[in-house]
Amino acid sequence: MIRSKQIQKPQKVLVVDDQEINRDVLGVTLEENYEVIYACDGVEALEKIRENADSLSLVMLDIFMPNMDGFEVLEKMNADDELKSIPVIVLTAEKSAELKALQLGAADFITKPFDLHEVILARAGRIIELSEGRRLISSAERDKLTTLYTRSFFLEYASSLFTYHPDMHLDAIVLDIEQFHSVNALNGRDFGNSVLALIGGEIRAFLSETDGIACRYGADRFDIYCVHQDDYQALLDRLQNKVDDLSPNVRVRLRMGVKEWVEGADPVTMFDHAHAACGMARGDYKRPLMIYDENMRRMELKNQRLLNDLRAAVEEKQFTVFYQPKYNIQCDPPRLSSAEALIRWKHPELGMISPGEFVPLFEGNGLIRLVDNFVWREAAAQIAEWKKKFGVSLPVSVNISRADVVDTTLVDRLKKLVLDNGLDYREVKLEVTESAYTDNAGQLLDVVGRLRTIGFEIEMDDFGSGYSSLNTLSSMPVDVLKMDMKFVRNLENSDTDRRLVKLILDLARYLGIPVVTEGVETDGQLKILREAGCEFVQGYYFSRPLPAAEFEDLIIKEMNTERNAK
Repeated sequence: MIRSKQIQKPQKVLVVDDQEINRDVLGVTLEENYEVIYACDGVEALEKIRENADSLSLVMLDIFMPNMDGFEVLEKMNADDELKSIPVIVLTAEKSAELKALQLGAADFITKPFDLHEVILARAGRIIELSEGRRLISSAERDKLTTLYTRSFFLEYASSLFTYHPDMHLDAIVLDIEQFHSVNALNGRDFGNSVLALIGGEIRAFLSETDGIACRYGADRFDIYCVHQDDYQALLDRLQNKVDDLSPNVRVRLRMGVKEWVEGADPVTMFDHAHAACGMARGDYKRPLMIYDENMRRMELKNQRLLNDLRAAVEEKQFTVFYQPKYNIQCDPPRLSSAEALIRWKHPELGMISPGEFVPLFEGNGLIRLVDNFVWREAAAQIAEWKKKFGVSLPVSVNISRADVVDTTLVDRLKKLVLDNGLDYREVKLEVTESAYTDNAGQLLDVVGRLRTIGFEIEMDDFGSGYSSLNTLSSMPVDVLKMDMKFVRNLENSDTDRRLVKLILDLARYLGIPVVTEGVETDGQLKILREAGCEFVQGYYFSRPLPAAEFEDLIIKEMNTERNAK
């Protein structure tokens, strides 16, 4: 028989309870593995903690005691740099006390009457094991900027709540800042940090009024695990109003996703769902709050299906490129000048899928590059085919996404695409959204600059929908502005929109940049834009997006018009 090695004397544990029988029960349980010392109230506990600060591995602390209760002990420990890193497990029969104790720094809790012998040992051992490195990294338990919990510490607490108290109905909330990179880029990192700190402070204030815990999960994401609230819009409004008060001249938009408690749902799953709901609110300024429900679950399943089917869709050419014409409206009659390539997906089982569904989905994980590459190849080949068939050069605009910009081979691949199809660089126009300029400004400006040097023309898409300021616009390498269609919708009925359109056109004229206006649908809109000096438009007034074969009818019509004019 091999004898086990003699174990060194174990760590020291302080048991604090005003009931002698409770101290005895815990002592009998713990003394086999730990050196146990005792205190009967908060005053004696603090004395023992200070005396043994260097050697104490854990405090088992009752909450409701005479002279000084456990809450006050936690507060005093948390205020003392020497004591606050000593882990504390709270002993209580009151569920309402558990989350308050966690907020004051407790690492875990044990419910009275006490759990089984093995459970107490396991939980004490887990906390002591976690604390082995905490004496050195205790500051890492809280985010320095917001003083909320860090991600790892938060998840540990949330897991404990779920595991040991499954009857506590806690909801998962994810709060995010819309286009936070743009906020930092345009207003400076100090301003961005002030926004984060303000949100953290308001979340702490909210949690002081209810039961819950929170963390700063990422750069601009906050997670909250709290008892159910009847009105989450009120919470979002509260946080949004606080941010609005910080700087009236800077609009910082918040969005929120919520997953309400469901029996058996663990925190990781709940926060995955809350994050998905928050993601679905991205860019939707009318609905910044989304609550995860059955419809959203079905949408998630569909999204996963689309992600799984993407590569097969590219290989099997389920995608089709449609072309929407752009017309020069300063001519009489207006003349076909170019086109925009737009993607369509006819799924073999799901049918036609709107680009509004799959484009944001693929943009979110970088898979949009597969779609973009397909469109580039198809568009370049189509330009070459029309050039050979009709003897005309009809430039086509294609999109470059944020994911494309980080591809180090982008410039060479686009260059090869043009040369392989016997095209001029100006026949393939490259559209970049306005928000991309501010989200990844340095790298994008470098890439765009190299593309323009070669001879490509760059169009800024959706101008007016993002955060560009006049001074940044003047330094952006852009050849064409595409005015966002939101300016056109009420053009005939809104003096404000007409003035905004005129302002943008005057600005572009001053910078020597032509403008393409999107979404033109009526004769009245066309007239206003022509009189304001807009050169090019696209929209249903002239044509919906068309497959290549139907688009050829427009080319033939244009050629006949030119022939008759001669």
